[in-house]
Amino acid sequence: MSVTRVAIATPMSRSMGYVSLTKPDVSFLVVITTLAGYALGTAGPLDGESRVNIDWMRMAHTVLATTLVAAGTSALNHYLEREADAHMRRTASRPLPSNVLAPAEALWFGAALVLTGVVDLLIAANALSALLAVATSVMYLGIYTPLKTRTTWCTAIGAIPGAVPPLIGWAAASGSLDAGAWVLFGILFLWQFPHFHAIAWMYREDYLRAGIKMLPVADPEGRATFSQILLTAAILVPFSLLGTVVGLAGIPYFFGSLVLGLMLVEVCVWAAANKTNVRAKWLMHATVIHLPLLLGLMILDRFWWTP
Repeated sequence: MSVTRVAIATPMSRSMGYVSLTKPDVSFLVVITTLAGYALGTAGPLDGESRVNIDWMRMAHTVLATTLVAAGTSALNHYLEREADAHMRRTASRPLPSNVLAPAEALWFGAALVLTGVVDLLIAANALSALLAVATSVMYLGIYTPLKTRTTWCTAIGAIPGAVPPLIGWAAASGSLDAGAWVLFGILFLWQFPHFHAIAWMYREDYLRAGIKMLPVADPEGRATFSQILLTAAILVPFSLLGTVVGLAGIPYFFGSLVLGLMLVEVCVWAAANKTNVRAKWLMHATVIHLPLLLGLMILDRFWWTP
């Protein structure tokens, strides 16, 4: 059953529609993780010299270009999922289901953003970062998106392209992918499970109505969903500590990340004890706070605190 909300297409609503296509909340995540990847990729492992010179113009190009690729991929995702969006209350007011924009407009807008971002990375940074950006977009649109209606493993698959932005930043800064880059990738990969499972739990009825096979849809009691949330949050604690092991940061980060990780696990345990939408929403907010704090702590330690 469609729950489409038809809106009047005014110049203002069309402008906001294009903004909505880019999923600004996702773009924020891309900005902070790409920034972290670039800064830490510039610094490299600890070698006694904590202050390094960052090419600010190249970093700006890298962050902007990666954000453009992510925004364009989001717009193309709107295009591909426009029919499913019409069946969910959460997405029925999006630009395509509400007829504020035509599907072809989203298609060309998304393609133009992706192409612009990739070309900018190729010119301003290097081929490796551009290749990673292309791979991210292709995997998200060509693998993750169609799998959402086929298997509950879609979240795990989608977490792979979702964890690539710090690799793009690192590659743009250093021209290679060292152990530190893969630690950042792993942190972001694991973080996505409690974050997106919490969201999926809140909107499980919407996903069921649209035929999207998120884990909470197949797990109405929430046992598997919250078990996976707890498991990945628990693994994230020691994995975050690898930032110190591989030389991305020092001892202050080690203990700070330990505290942050245990606090996130505590919120996950609290949410799992009473699987309500309200607690899932608080868990989602906790993950949104956790990631910037963790990456910010790593950068502060690497550049200012560790001699």
